[in-house]
Amino acid sequence: KPERIVNKKVILFDDIFTDPFFKRNDNKLMRTDIKEHDDNYVISVDLPGYDKENIKVDITDGYLTVSAKTDSENNEDEKGKYVRRERYFGECSRSFYVGDDISVEDVDASFKNGTLIMEIPKMDSKKELPEKKYIEIKD
Repeated sequence: KPERIVNKKVILFDDIFTDPFFKRNDNKLMRTDIKEHDDNYVISVDLPGYDKENIKVDITDGYLTVSAKTDSENNEDEKGKYVRRERYFGECSRSFYVGDDISVEDVDASFKNGTLIMEIPKMDSKKELPEKKYIEIKD
């Protein structure tokens, strides 16, 4: 295997990717698809490994927030220990702005095969959007 010397230690090429520089926090990110239809939006959130009872969806100040938690598994026995753990245990959440006109009663949600699917109706916004203003950038 290719090797390199760092701080007088030999590091195998395979181990270089365990360096914090290469680590991303993808395990906490809820992968999401949002699809627009004529009369609604459909938000699909991947939550593999979570139980329906541990998923909460709420709307506050126009933001729909999905929160999920899972407890840490303690599968170690006295004969062994984990060498690598890639499955995430803990809490995560993600918010989406849906507007002030949407309430909890307007959202239909279902959870099947590790995917949370929410249908959110499009509301007729009668609010007139303010004219876009720009900030002058000085020399």
